[in-house]
Amino acid sequence: MPEDAASRAQEATAALEAVIAAARAHLAEITAAEGRVGDAAVWRAYVALNNASLDYDKIIDEAYGEATPWDPRPLPATDGEGGWPGYVGDDDLVEADSNPTVISVRHRRDYFVPSQTALLRIAEAAREAVPDPDDDGSPLTGVGDAVLELLHAGGGTLASLEIDELTPLDGIVVVNEITGPVDLDAVHAGAEDSAFLMGTEQPVIGRLDERSVHGEARTDDEEED
Repeated sequence: MPEDAASRAQEATAALEAVIAAARAHLAEITAAEGRVGDAAVWRAYVALNNASLDYDKIIDEAYGEATPWDPRPLPATDGEGGWPGYVGDDDLVEADSNPTVISVRHRRDYFVPSQTALLRIAEAAREAVPDPDDDGSPLTGVGDAVLELLHAGGGTLASLEIDELTPLDGIVVVNEITGPVDLDAVHAGAEDSAFLMGTEQPVIGRLDERSVHGEARTDDEEED
């Protein structure tokens, strides 16, 4: 093997090993977090995995003109005590000023499910990779179970739903100023929609529309039919 080719192969192999190590570390942090949403250690491991994947992607492209199936974007690394951008640790809480408030952030994003069977299959794989200590072992029986399993495996973020088995459609984010936080004990089974209802005393203070190219394409297809 020519020296240049050997050097490229070594560089690519080293980058791949870094991705594997980062993926193992990410999984370890997810498992240790036991379902905690917004865990700082999980975020740091996520950033490390993202950036290792980005490095590998660049090396494969520059060395061989090939691509990976990933599309990572660079994320700023954080120090050992930090978390995601804007993270506030327990020992560094922001002191309340004279005008504190409580807000509710409601995020609706719709998805097209081309194959329920394929979605259940990948959710089962996620379940095995990131086991839930509170899971009773019951089989996944529908789309709802599959989506919740994927969210658990991904630390509760919608990024965990960015898979081929789910096609994102349009979405909307609404921010309300509310009188108090949700009381989960008062949200009874079968009445979950009540947790998202807002009265006139809880005004909308922000809105973000998410336009999906997939949503536009599906609308065009339906109009043609």
